[in-house]
Amino acid sequence: MEVRFCDTTLRDGEQTPGVAFTAEEKVAIAVALDAAGVHQIEAGIPAMGPGEIEVLRRVVGAVERAGVVAWCRADQRDLDAAVASGVSAVHVTIPASDLHLRVKLGKTRAWARERITACVRDATDRGLLVSVGFEDASRADDAFVTDLAGELRGLGVTRFRWADTVGVANPIALHTRLRALVEAVPGPWEIHAHDDFGLATANTIAAVQAGFTWVSTTVTGLGERAGNAPIEEVAMALRHLLELPVELDTAAFRPLARLVAGAARRPLPAGKAVVGDEVFDHESGIHVHGVLRAPATYEPFDPAEVGASRRLVLGKHSGRAAVRHLMDRHGIDAPDEDLEPIVGLVRAHATTHKQPLSGDDLRALVRRVATGRTAPPTAPRG
Repeated sequence: MEVRFCDTTLRDGEQTPGVAFTAEEKVAIAVALDAAGVHQIEAGIPAMGPGEIEVLRRVVGAVERAGVVAWCRADQRDLDAAVASGVSAVHVTIPASDLHLRVKLGKTRAWARERITACVRDATDRGLLVSVGFEDASRADDAFVTDLAGELRGLGVTRFRWADTVGVANPIALHTRLRALVEAVPGPWEIHAHDDFGLATANTIAAVQAGFTWVSTTVTGLGERAGNAPIEEVAMALRHLLELPVELDTAAFRPLARLVAGAARRPLPAGKAVVGDEVFDHESGIHVHGVLRAPATYEPFDPAEVGASRRLVLGKHSGRAAVRHLMDRHGIDAPDEDLEPIVGLVRAHATTHKQPLSGDDLRALVRRVATGRTAPPTAPRG
């Protein structure tokens, strides 16, 4: 089973409050996503106006392998703008839940059916490839979504996006719901999960297990509110937890994450799964001891797979094995009897300074212990 990636960093990611990519940044991110092997790039919203249309045209011209899709509402004016942007595919979204239809728009399910059907016909008549998104599907009536999808499939829709718009799905119940959906309306389905409860990646994996073959992601999970399912997390989970082939250049994830973080002006947390600077650092004594013997004891995959490297650091929880290993690495010699007091000083230093020790710090502590060992005894008083 091949899972395909539609990355929406340039659309949903940019909808993060305060995030606004320049044209050059959008093109650079699109080129990097393309180089990483993403299958489709959701590059923006052409209905925003001439500036966005021009950026979309530039992205279409710059991308070599990935498909480029424009996000549209179920509105003829949005399709007009998409055609002007030069894309060959559109993603057309319609609210699916009664909450969104009645409260947000003051509309009915019948209106949604009529509107999306007319829009799909219009788009296909223009020669566009059409995918349809069911907004707020996680709070919609499954029977309505199933019935509408079945009707639209017959009109030539290439795939459907099932959106957990406010991140309220839970993976166990979701699997059952989506399995029934795929069985009722066979064909490509895409999961678009938000992270409001920290479950975007888990829900994305559950959807794939239920038979979905497309995943909607963003780099580092950038997106509205708590964000979206991160491409790097989803890809590595599919490869290592579900043992599915992932034809992406996973070594590109870290530079891609830094590119997006810089453009978004959103600092990348050191502990961010897969791409954080410190996710392959080890300090705890028992962890370092295990990693030195066999890295798999405390690493779920080889750091090199994502272009990273393992780092052993000295801190409050370091033990003898880590201290001796790093002394050897820095060419620092000391007798075995000095090791225990050196470890004690390492822990005290880390507690005081609240950061890992450098090689120079370690060298100074070793000298301090050696000096104390060789110093002449103090003469007794009186």
